[in-house]
Amino acid sequence: MISGYDNIMKRFRLSPRLLAGITKEARRYFRNARGSHDWDHTGRVDELCQRIGRKEKADLDVLKLAALLHDIGREEEDRSNGKVCHGEKGAALARNILARHGVPVEMADRIVHCIETHRFRRNKTPQTLEAKILFDADKLDSIGAVGARLHNLTIDLRKTRPYTKEDTAYREFQIKLCRIKDRLFTREGRRIARQRHRFMVVFFERLEQEIEGTL
Repeated sequence: MISGYDNIMKRFRLSPRLLAGITKEARRYFRNARGSHDWDHTGRVDELCQRIGRKEKADLDVLKLAALLHDIGREEEDRSNGKVCHGEKGAALARNILARHGVPVEMADRIVHCIETHRFRRNKTPQTLEAKILFDADKLDSIGAVGARLHNLTIDLRKTRPYTKEDTAYREFQIKLCRIKDRLFTREGRRIARQRHRFMVVFFERLEQEIEGTL
């Protein structure tokens, strides 16, 4: 039996023109973005969403728009030093953008849910396959070879804080990212995470040795 959502989506097409319009709006929110969450990050998350989505047989159109819009609330969170949740802010902004471009409410609801639940520090859990994939893709981009400022050997990690210049890739790995491989939802996401985790362990061991001059 075909669901009401499937019937609606049969009549809706994510055309190149519509996608370009939403992409253009999304990019406006990244003019002052930090390096680790800039527009390049959005592009990588999009690619991972499509890769995992194909493997998991997800709705690729929902994933496409969710990935493009998932961090549009990030700049406001950064300005507030974390007081504003970029997931909640981004979801509200995204709903308005999607409505302006004529995206069906039923599809917009699914996209907004993805954005609301994609944070690592979260009080909302992804319920749909697409939301779980966006969560996994966003976290996967934070581990592996791509990262922010790598390391500062002179600081005490216990005394550092997020949203500061000492929020390095090394700090993030030791405090948060080392746990990502055990927190993902999809089978394909966990497989990719195990590979990236192994790389990061070896990479930071080597980095420590080079910084200390022992290698």
